[in-house]
Amino acid sequence: MADDTKATRLRETLDDSERKHPLLAIGAVNALAAHVAAEAGFDALWVSGLEVSAASGLPDANVLGPRDLSDVVASLGRVTELPVIVDIDNAGGSGRTAERFAYDLMRAGAAAVCVEDSAYPKCNSFAAHRAQSLADRDLLCEQVGRIRKLAGDGLVVVARTEALIADEDMPAAIARAEAYAEAGADAILIHSKDATGDQARAIGRAWNHGVPLVSVPTAFPDLSAAELGEAGFRLCIYANQLSRAALAGMRTAARQFRRGGSFRSTVAGSLAEVGDLMRVGEPEALSCL
Repeated sequence: MADDTKATRLRETLDDSERKHPLLAIGAVNALAAHVAAEAGFDALWVSGLEVSAASGLPDANVLGPRDLSDVVASLGRVTELPVIVDIDNAGGSGRTAERFAYDLMRAGAAAVCVEDSAYPKCNSFAAHRAQSLADRDLLCEQVGRIRKLAGDGLVVVARTEALIADEDMPAAIARAEAYAEAGADAILIHSKDATGDQARAIGRAWNHGVPLVSVPTAFPDLSAAELGEAGFRLCIYANQLSRAALAGMRTAARQFRRGGSFRSTVAGSLAEVGDLMRVGEPEALSCL
């Protein structure tokens, strides 16, 4: 089994109520993104179902399996010791599949998994072409319990409710979150797509349980990590920003080439040095370019 030191450290840091600033995690779909995240000083990495699906040319709809995610976790561990939190969506929709995800990811080196109460097959939280629907609350409680029994302290378990995404009210979302905490979750994520950030602040005010809160502020980027910390969140996950930056950068470089016929670094479209890219996988590597 994998060493549970990273999980233990992550759990202890999340439980530290005296900490002034929330932990910061960022999505890393490959070792290159993990290298950038470590250089920038992030505290943890997030393996996003959306990012991994998009990188594989697949829909974000329960198409990924444990092996797809485990391969990403293993690649991140080659370049950094940062703890890795893996988005396992609804863990395949059953207790048995949740065990499989947890077992394989723990062996691959993950420090944490995040399991949510979206109905199988899952729908992305921000999809406009489909509506989010919820799984039975008892199912996620069962999945959390099975993961906890299997992994012991070897994995931090983040339980995520999509209740607000599915247009349930705040009391319903809190009730689900409390049930998941009682089932054994180490942290709670009550997802929100309210662009003003007011709902996120309301979550912090409404949550009276001792289990720490997690935020994914994709929909409300103007709310800073410091402000989220003041609102009661102990972990902020920036789930897909590096992939979005990479996509925008690749498009800029490609368009520049089509306009000018060469890949020259400019203010509008800078390229990293070839040696910089080589050193991600081989720190001692040198380039003649």
